[in-house]
Amino acid sequence: MSQDDENGKPTENVAQKMVANEVLKHANSEVVAKVYTFHDLAHATENFNPDLLVGKGGFGRVYKGHLGDNNQVVAVKQLDMIKVQGNREFLAEVLTIGRVHHPNLVNLIGYCVNGHQRLLVYEYMANGSLEDHLFDLDEKKTPLDWYTRMTIAKGVAKGLEYLHNVVDPPIICRDLKSVNVLFNEDMNPKLSDFGPTKIRKKQGEDHISTRVMEAYGYSSPEYAMSGELTTKSDVYSFGVVFLELISGRRVIDDKRPTEEQNLIIWAKPLLKEQSKIPMVADPLLNGNYPLNCLQQAVAIASMCLQEEASTRPYISDVVMALDYLATAKDDQEPGNVDESNVDE
Repeated sequence: MSQDDENGKPTENVAQKMVANEVLKHANSEVVAKVYTFHDLAHATENFNPDLLVGKGGFGRVYKGHLGDNNQVVAVKQLDMIKVQGNREFLAEVLTIGRVHHPNLVNLIGYCVNGHQRLLVYEYMANGSLEDHLFDLDEKKTPLDWYTRMTIAKGVAKGLEYLHNVVDPPIICRDLKSVNVLFNEDMNPKLSDFGPTKIRKKQGEDHISTRVMEAYGYSSPEYAMSGELTTKSDVYSFGVVFLELISGRRVIDDKRPTEEQNLIIWAKPLLKEQSKIPMVADPLLNGNYPLNCLQQAVAIASMCLQEEASTRPYISDVVMALDYLATAKDDQEPGNVDESNVDE
């Protein structure tokens, strides 16, 4: 039997083997992604049952599934076929994500190639997204306390630090937003949605020019102006997520008065006046936070949200600052802000 179809293109089985062989050829011991058949994943998701749909993004749909004899719970991402270019790009995605291992990053378990179908299998994150725990809470949900918010911010920053400083070549997350911060059964935060088509800096380049980021409000000014993405673009997006954690407000919320619909525009004047800083804190916190820590937190957010990329901190500096905020004791009673303790 010929390995090509009538148009000279590889058949589905051959395409699957081609990608698998390339993964094996290029992968090292760090890449542990397993090859699944389309039948495996269709069975795991009850033929992609809409009732098992747990997420939908710019690159496809995510279904909850159960794999194998041990009934392992997984998340199966079925990539949008229009936006998936071919085996080479998908191979790059598998190789990139397959070698990334960190407690604050969602782990890739396996993948599938079947004709035009491209699927990625991830560990299942049982406790939803940061968006679920921060906004529009019903009476059954307890608001996140101050230290939990700081711990989440620290985890997100550590995930970015690994991508920027440990992975070689560095990976730009490029789509950091509250809906892409997921929680496992222990409420450990993990960054998700790294692709597909991982954006990576080539040797000799200091930025990446692209138009893939779709998260309006989270993207940096330089991206909006020119489409350029750097690690400092991720720092800006982190600053937005951090300000959402502090304030309990969505970055864009058309349900609020016009002057408050854009979180960054609303908050920036308040962050510059010491007496108004408590106005930024989420009312659901009921004032239960150390005022000096709130001041330091908004100072970190302000630095991350600088218009000029070069003036933003590196994510490793942010991690160091958050190490303190996630563990600081409540050494200041709620009340008026002590202006002498506010960072300039």
